[in-house]
Amino acid sequence: MSAGLYRRLARAAIAAAPACGVVAPLEAQHPTFAAGTSATLVYDRVDPVPGGGSADELRVIHPVAMLHGTAAGGRLGFSGMLNLEGLTLADGQLAPGVAGEGFADRRHPHTWLHEAVVTLQHDIPAGRSGGSVSLSAGKGFAPFGTDDPMSRPVVRYPVNHHHAQILERFVAIAAARVGPAVLEGALFNGDEPDGPDQWPNIGRFGDSWSARLTLVPLAGLELQGSVAHIASPEHRDGGGLDHAKWSLSARFGRAAGEHRLYGLAELARNDEGDGAFIFHSALAEAAWNYRRHAVHYRIERTERAEEQRLPDLWRTPRPHHDFSNLGATRWTIHTIGYAFDAPAPRSLALAPIVEVSVGRVRSLTPGSFDPVLFYGRETFWSLTAGVRIGWGTRLHRMGRYGAADLTPGPMRDAGVEHIH
Repeated sequence: MSAGLYRRLARAAIAAAPACGVVAPLEAQHPTFAAGTSATLVYDRVDPVPGGGSADELRVIHPVAMLHGTAAGGRLGFSGMLNLEGLTLADGQLAPGVAGEGFADRRHPHTWLHEAVVTLQHDIPAGRSGGSVSLSAGKGFAPFGTDDPMSRPVVRYPVNHHHAQILERFVAIAAARVGPAVLEGALFNGDEPDGPDQWPNIGRFGDSWSARLTLVPLAGLELQGSVAHIASPEHRDGGGLDHAKWSLSARFGRAAGEHRLYGLAELARNDEGDGAFIFHSALAEAAWNYRRHAVHYRIERTERAEEQRLPDLWRTPRPHHDFSNLGATRWTIHTIGYAFDAPAPRSLALAPIVEVSVGRVRSLTPGSFDPVLFYGRETFWSLTAGVRIGWGTRLHRMGRYGAADLTPGPMRDAGVEHIH
């Protein structure tokens, strides 16, 4: 579907909103607010690293402050998150295989304003199943793929982060829910940030689009499929390769007594330049919580581009250009972890956590990139140990706004909150 057609649909939805009661009179009702902060202090050790040898670091990751609010009986909502990784993670976090925004084998810091989205929502009686429509706008997540890894149980970011999520854009989203089905469509700017200080290029708003369909056939089971076209994400001013993406996933969450179960399986594909470069990803993860204890496991197999490195071997050229692509690699990574919900005063959460990852990197273009020459060997391991600290409201499922928020009402059982 073309961006032009999406623009016409968006204008039609906005024009029809008053008739549908979406923009209803905001009678005086008490607003509600929920706030919280969260951060994780971690020690990372990785062996090997680019150039050979090993490296270890102590970092503060995910330092965020959240504010959520509703007014007018829930018809007006706000989701906001500040992210301070520009202070604590300016040089990135050690993470073999992770790449994006000029970093390689390190996770990049996110922008200061991670999310700030305003939503107008209207519930529509539709028999016993009910329904809802909403319009959302601001800086945040496009409706595509799976939940942000920050809100999932595994601390280590997956290699497929840029395959499976589209975040930190100016977005305009229309969503509708009828019974167990949710449909979302959005327009946004294609450029991704070059650093934590950078704002989206408002002049490019509307050059990219995404759509997502979510089904909840059973309580606790969520099926998702989405597509997106992103115009020149690697070049802020445009002119770079466009990306065509799709994602399929199944998510499970259920609480039973003192047990809580969570599972996610996803497939993703990223086509850069109309078939010039195609990358695939498959990921599965699960977590089991019992009382104060939690264990989790993830297996991932993701392909990524190998770009020319700068004198700093952790960095790649920005903006990315076609001639810097040296080939492709496939990363297979197993991660297992344990967390403990330590006793703490009310509203405060303390969760010590430890994770071990082992994996292998294979070249898909051995004539142009050899992992043994670059890293010293094909296999690697990493250790992460630290403590998650939180106060107030806990991390939410970022990227689902208004009618697409699967937590309230009949879809309450579609997810499960983790103790960590």
